[in-house]
Amino acid sequence: MCTVNVITRISNVLVMDRRAFLKQSTLASSLFFVPSFVKAFEQVATSQLGYKRLVIIQLTGGNDGLNTIIPYNNDDYYRNRPSIAIQKQNVLKATDDLGFHSSLAPLKNLYDNGNLTIINNVGYPNPNRSHFRSTDIWQTASNSNQYLSSGWIGRYLDHYGKNPYNAIEIDDSLSLALKGESFNGIAAKNPNVLFRTSQDPYFKNVLEHYQDDHLSEHNLGYLYQTMISAKSSAKYIFEKHKAGKVSKDYPNNEFGNQLKTMSKLINSGIETKVFYASLGGFDTHARQLGTQSRLLEIYAESIEAFVHDLKQQGTFDDTLILTFSEFGRRVKQNAANGTDHGAASNLFIIGSQLKTPGFYNDLASLSQLDDNGDLKYSIDFRSVYATVLERWLLVEDDKILNSNFPKLDFI
Repeated sequence: MCTVNVITRISNVLVMDRRAFLKQSTLASSLFFVPSFVKAFEQVATSQLGYKRLVIIQLTGGNDGLNTIIPYNNDDYYRNRPSIAIQKQNVLKATDDLGFHSSLAPLKNLYDNGNLTIINNVGYPNPNRSHFRSTDIWQTASNSNQYLSSGWIGRYLDHYGKNPYNAIEIDDSLSLALKGESFNGIAAKNPNVLFRTSQDPYFKNVLEHYQDDHLSEHNLGYLYQTMISAKSSAKYIFEKHKAGKVSKDYPNNEFGNQLKTMSKLINSGIETKVFYASLGGFDTHARQLGTQSRLLEIYAESIEAFVHDLKQQGTFDDTLILTFSEFGRRVKQNAANGTDHGAASNLFIIGSQLKTPGFYNDLASLSQLDDNGDLKYSIDFRSVYATVLERWLLVEDDKILNSNFPKLDFI
């Protein structure tokens, strides 16, 4: 395709509203063309980005919290799960009431070393049990009846970001969590591929033939600025990744590779405040025991390698790791030896600067459930976000969450 045709196709979007363009354009959600925002730099706060970084990991599909952190002395637990409950002798006991799934031995080690906080009963009012909708709620920090087009990390970038690489998702596409009103993060599953894409001849030709006055045009200028910024980000991420080191072997699976890439970037000194990764497959409606055991093992072994690597490189003290799932599972098992979509569940915080290591709070009652047979939430997930924003990233959380939420004492 010649440059003229490329420019012609770009020009065709000029009549579109910018928000509609971003939602509809394949460029906006692809690996490379993550919007980077004509007017973003006008909105950047004057405060500089510091060295502390946040790592967010989503267990997609709705991880069963009750078979992850197990109430092994609770009769209601075994009564509701006659064939899928984890038996006492197989639990890695942490307290007189709660213990870890046996696949989480590396996480139990973090717990023993004071590097893990477990927050129980995390959810939100009027929970939604749709994967897509509940994921949107968690990623945008909205109310259950509120629909937002920007994510909480994206809004953090709107106020405090400088470059797209200030928030990186280790994936081929960008989650809503990292999309702001005017400033987005960038998706980079493989920094080498990202850089090679930026060197594509057609892409380079477009950038070589634009004129400065194009930058003031509506969507055309916006797209040019996107491409210019993305090209610069790709080169920067590639060079940093190439210079980064790892000091630990990682599990040879997709999630392990995500964390290995993340570690190389962190250890390189890259100016990235937030990293995002995910591990899927937790929608365990049937044959849950084997599936969840395998996935928790992948998660725990990869986290173990990641934490060890950061400790060896001296970057763990400045890293906070938050793991969540979009909802938990129903307390009562179903007929297929699995569990259906639930509501509140547990959330993990990993780091060396924890004020309340261990269990932050007690598990909710298994006999006094909500009308759907789910655990009742006692901690709003946005209080977790607010705490991380204010006390770890050192920013004004209410500007990002559009409301004030009580802070917690885990950091």
